[in-house]
Amino acid sequence: LGPIMLPLMIAGVGIIFSIIGTLFIRIKDNSAKEPEVQRALNMGNWISIVLTAIGSYVLIKMLLPETLHMTFFGEGTASNPEGYKEVTQMAVFGAVMVGLVVGALISYFTEYYTGLGKKPILDIVQKSATGAGTNIIAGLGVGMISTFAPILLFAAAIWSSYAFAGFYGVAIAASAMMATTAMQLAIDAFGPIADNAGGIAEMSDLPDEVRERTDILDAVGNTTAAIGKGFAIASAALTALALFAAFVTFTGIDGINIFKAPVLAMLFVGGMVPVVFSALAMNAVGKAAMEMVKEVRRQFKEIPGIMEYKAEPEYDKCVAISTKASLREMMLPGAMTIAFPLVVAFLPMLFGYSSQDSAEMLGGYMAGVTVSGVLWAIFQNNAGGAWDNAKKSFEAG
Repeated sequence: LGPIMLPLMIAGVGIIFSIIGTLFIRIKDNSAKEPEVQRALNMGNWISIVLTAIGSYVLIKMLLPETLHMTFFGEGTASNPEGYKEVTQMAVFGAVMVGLVVGALISYFTEYYTGLGKKPILDIVQKSATGAGTNIIAGLGVGMISTFAPILLFAAAIWSSYAFAGFYGVAIAASAMMATTAMQLAIDAFGPIADNAGGIAEMSDLPDEVRERTDILDAVGNTTAAIGKGFAIASAALTALALFAAFVTFTGIDGINIFKAPVLAMLFVGGMVPVVFSALAMNAVGKAAMEMVKEVRRQFKEIPGIMEYKAEPEYDKCVAISTKASLREMMLPGAMTIAFPLVVAFLPMLFGYSSQDSAEMLGGYMAGVTVSGVLWAIFQNNAGGAWDNAKKSFEAG
């Protein structure tokens, strides 16, 4: 049971070490600016990662034998048809370190592309001086170039963790990367909490110094939100590969051959799905925003005295519009993600294809979704964070 319990135990100690990491997040005084706040959060994150690495080493020594004998799909040879492979304790620990190090590096690159005062942000600010068009071009460029380093890190993580311990190593690397999920979720949630705090401070007409502090937290929160999502994207990419191995083993197919026309066709279909999903989600946001603007304009027109603080706006109607629109408009994108795999899996069998062929097509579809989805996720995550902090730079003068 040791190999099965190990990822669960790593996740468990990761939660404990994330809590310990929060104790190291300290600001010396209330005059701290964005760099000091960011460094404090980074310190808690790094402490959690280092402690998780130490704890994982202890767990591996406790739970695993010196050498594991495992069978890996696709590793069979003439002399070793079953694909048996010996995996040492240190090889498993190597996979753990791959997950932790890659996660930390992704945090670094995400902070670089979205952090206030960093070169990509300053570049967007500079190009925004000539108009909205160059602002959009600069932001899109930052989002696109930001995929370079994370994708190379993903590739290195997949390759090296597999070299250490096969697909088990890939799964362990993903588990290690997500071991500090508690810290990552806290860092991710920090952004919108600070943003809403700033909105409340402004609506409550609190002193300027309060708004200045919430603006600092909001600017850092834009970066931390991007960092948290970057972790989620990275772990999803590694987990997807581990699930591929489980899918191939479960279906009994020999592999996913993209030289077959139906498989290649489904590869392209899979690559299309994240793009269409993103388009539907953006259109949903646009429709909800239009409804919100119409409601606000109606209240300004029909309820005199709002701007002079003599009448109370109908806040509940605005909240209802946001809630209903978000649920209604996201039904189609959500249904699409469920329906497409089912169609790809079962529709070919109606046209005479075997279940094995359909399984291979589904594998091609999932490969397309994974690659396209990871690229789009990184691009949108970092471009959004960069634009947001470029706006903060303008507001700060």
